[in-house]
Amino acid sequence: MGEHSALIDRLGRALAPELPLLARDGGFIAPGFALHLDDLLTLRDESRRLIAAMQARYADLSGVGGLKIRHNNVLGYYIEVTPTHADKLMSGKAAETFIHRQTLASAVRFSTVELGELERKISEAADKALAVELTLFDELVGDVTARSAGIGEAARALALLDVATSLAELAEERRYCRPVVDDSLEFDIRGGRHPVVEAALTASDGSRFVANDCALPPDDRLWLLTGPNMAGKSTFLRQNALIAVMAQIGSYVPANHCRIGMVDRLFSRVGAADDLARGRSTFMVEMVETAAILNQAGPRALVILDEIGRGTATFDGLSIAWACVEHLHEATRCRALFATHYHELTALAAKLARLSCHTMRIKEWQGEVVFLHEVAAGSADRSYGIHVAKLAGLPEAVIARAEQVLEILEKGDHGVSVSRLADDLPLFSVALRRKEPEAAAPTGPSAVELALREINPDDLTPKAALEELYRLRGMLGPER
Repeated sequence: MGEHSALIDRLGRALAPELPLLARDGGFIAPGFALHLDDLLTLRDESRRLIAAMQARYADLSGVGGLKIRHNNVLGYYIEVTPTHADKLMSGKAAETFIHRQTLASAVRFSTVELGELERKISEAADKALAVELTLFDELVGDVTARSAGIGEAARALALLDVATSLAELAEERRYCRPVVDDSLEFDIRGGRHPVVEAALTASDGSRFVANDCALPPDDRLWLLTGPNMAGKSTFLRQNALIAVMAQIGSYVPANHCRIGMVDRLFSRVGAADDLARGRSTFMVEMVETAAILNQAGPRALVILDEIGRGTATFDGLSIAWACVEHLHEATRCRALFATHYHELTALAAKLARLSCHTMRIKEWQGEVVFLHEVAAGSADRSYGIHVAKLAGLPEAVIARAEQVLEILEKGDHGVSVSRLADDLPLFSVALRRKEPEAAAPTGPSAVELALREINPDDLTPKAALEELYRLRGMLGPER
């Protein structure tokens, strides 16, 4: 800290190890810093010891061993002896010290100038001690503010040093790479990872974060990202935005390779939130934020948009999302990642030259969906929303009914009227026919098969053949 060493030393001697929340509570000046404050605090905190010492001294002076110093709200502190010893305090040299105050049947009370002075000091000590502490506090504040400019510069230097060393330690521990930031319009990240999610996975169970590439060259600067819920679309969007920020503050980044053309603005429309205080719904907030992005983003901007249009009717939302993609491609011409569940938007890849479709890979295994969290070229044909609902714990009847409705919707004509659709979907019929467990596959020939093998058709008369047929039919059991 250099020139601030004298101030640091003064503050170190002045301030107590444990400081109060508020200065008005006192107790923040360390013992030994101000002797007159120490005297006041001694009076405040050790009054009993001082009174006891004075009592012993007066007992020796008067020769009355039973002399006591007591206190009440009327007289304050006073000296008390029995009537048989009162004459010793009112005669001779003792009379010059002890002043008679009150006579009772069982006791005689006295005072002294010294005792009165001590009482005054004790009663005033707390107030005076706080006043002295506040005065010293103002002096210390003055010392600090007089050097505020230099202290501010030192604090900024320490903050920069703290950030640099922390980022360096982070880069070494987590294998970050050194990014290249230039004047191009490139955005090339290989093996990119989300710094926070990766750290959380490592801390929780040691899981490995799945790294992904993201390349947005001038001829392919708009990615349309589709994929199931929970597959990692939002995480992928966020991680690329964070990598751009980290690269431009001078930090190493969580990736194997990173080259980013300078980003002048970063726009994000991710998540859902309303603004009830201003009367704005979740969809309205989404539209306001999307409008700001489309109106302000330029060629050097980086835009991440997640599920635009989800807060309204399906065709309204699809139309808005469609138009936003076209605007980003034709007007804004910026680097952008656009995540959506509107699979119809993938048709734009054939129309827009700088747009490409990517998807989050999944694997279906034994009727279950496994999320691989990998980004690949292509598009998704399903969102697996019902599967996610099942994972969330929706009732079995609801899941079964949802699958029925989805099947009808996927097979139906999109132009059908609402009334026709309502007739086709009995929404209030939620009875669920539970599937009976399938019988285990037979491990050998059945009883009927064994009986058939024993029959020689050539030996049977027509009547015997008919009887055998009825017998075999009976072996199958009653009809269900």
